[in-house]
Amino acid sequence: MANPRHRHTPSRRDKRRANWKATAPNLALCPECKEPKLPHRVCPNCGTYKGRKILEVEE
Repeated sequence: MANPRHRHTPSRRDKRRANWKATAPNLALCPECKEPKLPHRVCPNCGTYKGRKILEVEE
């Protein structure tokens, strides 16, 4: 099994980790209440999905 012969510098390590970052979630607007929500999920604000009432949301 291969082992490193020399130690990598911190700058080399950090360059490798520079591309590993979180991305903002893609949000879609709910067609019923126009609030942002995650796509393919029930709207947490009004409780609808694909035009049908799925959840009873207390206001």
